[in-house]
Amino acid sequence: MLVAERNRLAQAPGATRKSIDTIIEALTSELERIDSDMSRHVQVHFADLSALLDSAKGVGKTTISTLIAEVPELGKLSRREISALIGVAPINRDSGRMRGKRTIFGGRGSVRQVLYMAALVAVRFNPAIKVFYDRLVAAGKPKKVALVACMRNLLTILNAMVKTGKPWDAVFHQSDSKNA
Repeated sequence: MLVAERNRLAQAPGATRKSIDTIIEALTSELERIDSDMSRHVQVHFADLSALLDSAKGVGKTTISTLIAEVPELGKLSRREISALIGVAPINRDSGRMRGKRTIFGGRGSVRQVLYMAALVAVRFNPAIKVFYDRLVAAGKPKKVALVACMRNLLTILNAMVKTGKPWDAVFHQSDSKNA
């Protein structure tokens, strides 16, 4: 709604701008209130899990909130199961003699969207994910394919962190990024 109102503001005549500005202010303040309530809820009820996930570079409060809210299975499934559940596992598109491309689909789209943004940040600032991404691109993989592989790698690492209860430690994950 906020984006729609901002788009309307750009084309609105002078008489309606004040009304649109009022709506934008109301939506902005409501979003800030909801973000505050959500952060407070996460800190009260999931402080340990939040701190654990926050220890990984590239994982911010939006990713943490989404994982807590939409992936209660985090830490309880294997790496293959969690990847398939979220929809970042490559699925073959074969039929008979035809061999199609491997693609990702299904699963929890909202979590996949958040993981995409987290992977973009992790590729720049998380040394283990950066090495993994650079290796895939150097091997000739398209950048989007390499980024999706980083999403899966990041999810797998976060799943393992929650399963073991240990925070991010780059020493452990550098071998993961070479073998994944």
